[in-house]
Amino acid sequence: MNLSTPAPQQTIIQPQSGWQLINVRELLRYKDLFYFLVWKEVKVLYKQTVLGVSWAVIRPLFTMVIFSIVFGKLAKMPSDGAPYPIFAFVALVPWTYFSTAMTSSANSLIGNTNLLTKVYFPRLVIPMTPVLTGLVDFGIALGLLTCMMGWFRMVPTWSVLFLPLLLLLMICTAAGLGMWLSALAIQYRDIKYVVPFLSQVLLYAAPVVWPVSLVPAQYRLMYGLYPMAGVIEGFRSALLGTNPMPWDLIAIGSLSTGMLFLSGALYFRKMERVFADVA
Repeated sequence: MNLSTPAPQQTIIQPQSGWQLINVRELLRYKDLFYFLVWKEVKVLYKQTVLGVSWAVIRPLFTMVIFSIVFGKLAKMPSDGAPYPIFAFVALVPWTYFSTAMTSSANSLIGNTNLLTKVYFPRLVIPMTPVLTGLVDFGIALGLLTCMMGWFRMVPTWSVLFLPLLLLLMICTAAGLGMWLSALAIQYRDIKYVVPFLSQVLLYAAPVVWPVSLVPAQYRLMYGLYPMAGVIEGFRSALLGTNPMPWDLIAIGSLSTGMLFLSGALYFRKMERVFADVA
């Protein structure tokens, strides 16, 4: 009796070539690694600290106090009719997340060079980890913001229903910049010195200490190319009701965020094959 021998299975490993988008199927196969890295970052963030999770609110809270004194009291910066402390803090909550996530993501590959050179996994997991980890601090700061709104007796408008859209725009902007900067930083090590300066420039370019109403009408749409402008002004509109929801800024910012995210993913995937060589 002749038994046919089944053909042996073959696995073909081919290098990536050309420009490719994110391989979602591969990321899903490594979801356990993704979860482990995020959980590890959260534990490391608060492990062996004196104040623990309080650090999540200390940074925006003290920044709000300084901004309120310098820009609210001394410079007499307008705040669209809202008390300046809450005006500034509403902006600092999304900005602090964006700045922290962008900076941590930019330095993530350099900080994990040992992992890059030892085992294969989707490299995109590394810069995406700080983007998700930062949501923990963001949630804590958002809780403090809720308490402050109660203190100032301010009630959110119905536009608060659009906050998930603003959160998605905020996360994608941080992720897009994170992919660009992390891929550049591992090849050009002086990028890590540029990131803090870039963060400061983006802070004062964003409407954190000043309202968007100061931007001349003829430059408003051009200013909307900066995605965080629409996010911050949208937060103020939804939570404080200072102005109508800035759909023009959000629409333009969504387009620029989409371009930033897609180009960052393409560039990251293009350079991914040389990370282990230059790490």
